[in-house]
Amino acid sequence: MAKRSQLPLTALRAFEAFARLGKMSLAADELCVTHGAVSRQVRGLEALCGVKLTQGPRNALKLTDAGERLARSLGHTFDELEQSFREVRAAADRELHISCVGTLAMKWLIPRLSGFHARHPELSIRVTEAYGPVDFTREPFDGAIRLTESVTGGDMTATPFLDNFHGPVVATELAQGGLDLASTPRLHTRSHRQAWAEWSEHSGVPVPDAPEGREYEHLFYMLEAAVGGQGVGISPWIYVANDIAAGRLAAPFGFTPTPARFHLILPGSPPKRGLKAFREWLIEEAATAPAPPMLVHHGLRQTA
Repeated sequence: MAKRSQLPLTALRAFEAFARLGKMSLAADELCVTHGAVSRQVRGLEALCGVKLTQGPRNALKLTDAGERLARSLGHTFDELEQSFREVRAAADRELHISCVGTLAMKWLIPRLSGFHARHPELSIRVTEAYGPVDFTREPFDGAIRLTESVTGGDMTATPFLDNFHGPVVATELAQGGLDLASTPRLHTRSHRQAWAEWSEHSGVPVPDAPEGREYEHLFYMLEAAVGGQGVGISPWIYVANDIAAGRLAAPFGFTPTPARFHLILPGSPPKRGLKAFREWLIEEAATAPAPPMLVHHGLRQTA
């Protein structure tokens, strides 16, 4: 591909504004610069072109024939550029890029997005899996969903929309007659190995040593291992509500609340159009989430 020459874009823009508006002062106002700045740009452009583009006294400048030709060409070009820019910006406004913790995206958010699209057909949601701290200055996200106790960092707003409950989950057949935590393999995720200790602290249920521990890279892998009867793991309620309702998993101890909640985090600067609608829909959808079975102790059976 041939290399483009270095066009004097600032000077061309200044000349186009003068040619269209007819006065240096009006061009200066439109471009938010001084009268002298526009004049210097036009003079510089004439030097680069090697031809006079304007003629007459300073207070009544007119275009030369060369200036007229250049002005017509620039007018068409800037009109096309402006139209293309508006189309690209409009398309960007219609797409909301949401960063979300992966299991919530898979188990709860994405299955419900058809309802949002039916209500707002002009908008589309693109979901990217992410877990780390939110930094809108470095990541190209319009909004983020995180499970956290609080949100820190300047120039961000956070809306809690969904409470979090967690508890042990296991294949239904393993829970029949009560679950013996002391003899059932313990399932963990690499990124949150403290899940069992946190559940014990929140629930007040002591957790005995397990005969075997099995670790998985992601929570959704661990949940599939639980469904397959490979052991018992800790999960947020919202991730397993459908599996429990369908009989794929059981929660013999029920669920207990955690201090963390699911938050929608938005940049503090004026957010992209459509995010207000997404936030309102998210809050409404969360309000319809089923309540979890609460903590019970009768399912606990420990061997001596």
